[in-house]
Amino acid sequence: MTNYYRSPGKKQAAKKRSEKPAPEAIFQDHVVSEKTDDVEHQPLQEASPHGEKLQKVIARSGHTSRRETERRIAQGRIKIGQRVAQLGDRVDGSEAIFMDDRELFIAWEKPRQRVLVYNKPAGEICSRKDPEHPNTIFDDLPNLKIGRWISVGRLDINTTGLILLTNDGELANLLMHPSSEIEREYAVRVLGEVTDEDIEQLKAGVQLDDGVANFDKITYVGGQGANHWYHVTLKEGRNREVRRMWESLGITVSRLSRIRYGVVELPRGQKLGRWEELDEKAMHELYASVGLQIKRPKTDHRGKIISPNSQRKRKTRLLMPDNRRKSQKQKKRNKSR
Repeated sequence: MTNYYRSPGKKQAAKKRSEKPAPEAIFQDHVVSEKTDDVEHQPLQEASPHGEKLQKVIARSGHTSRRETERRIAQGRIKIGQRVAQLGDRVDGSEAIFMDDRELFIAWEKPRQRVLVYNKPAGEICSRKDPEHPNTIFDDLPNLKIGRWISVGRLDINTTGLILLTNDGELANLLMHPSSEIEREYAVRVLGEVTDEDIEQLKAGVQLDDGVANFDKITYVGGQGANHWYHVTLKEGRNREVRRMWESLGITVSRLSRIRYGVVELPRGQKLGRWEELDEKAMHELYASVGLQIKRPKTDHRGKIISPNSQRKRKTRLLMPDNRRKSQKQKKRNKSR
């Protein structure tokens, strides 16, 4: 088999744009084989077998959640280039992604993983928008340049305590998935006497509208008068599950607060409506509890993140310096004069 390469001549380069070259002329500038009789044009590959799922990339960039992205894909509102996207499509960073015919900014590189511990007060909801309840847990969180804060589980409007928020969708999914069996611990104040039979019944299981539910552990921690405090532990996160379990036995819950989620406890002294960010040690423990590892970007001696495209960015800065660098250069020139 003989391979050859022939560069285009000056006459070919001078042809008019309106003239379309013959199919044979296209292949003359590339490596071809001797057998060119049966040439079949292969269709363009619609979806890359590698890369990340489309809904994961869009959600990480902070546009919509994964579920909302899947819904919009099913409605045909998202495109990859000129092609309407489909569920199961993957992207590798070379594609332009559009939503409602508007190109999206996509964070192809995963940002630094962060986890916040938020002490939710009563009166706030865990949804992003609700016309009936304007106060949400997302109102006073720090801004993210890339991605969005994802709440790990929910608490009803009257329940206080620990809410984990992260910008890592994979971590959030594993912490909430029933197969992970992550423990949730609550401090419960009940009104009236609770008998030993009630405690045994709550441990064995009580019938609710959505199935049987039970506490893995119940600990009495004290109380005065008609109010008694208990710490209860369970591995589920159904809607108002803790309240409904006590109410199924005719016991009124006067106060409810979550104090632990998995390996993360609500810090002592943290005020209602305030958030704290997990340190490096606590982050490693949390990720290890669900079988994940923290991926930290490489940094230089000054602590700045080293981008894999740092050389290309450096060239861009040289071509288009920012105003701050211009002012610094101007100051040096003035001093030299």
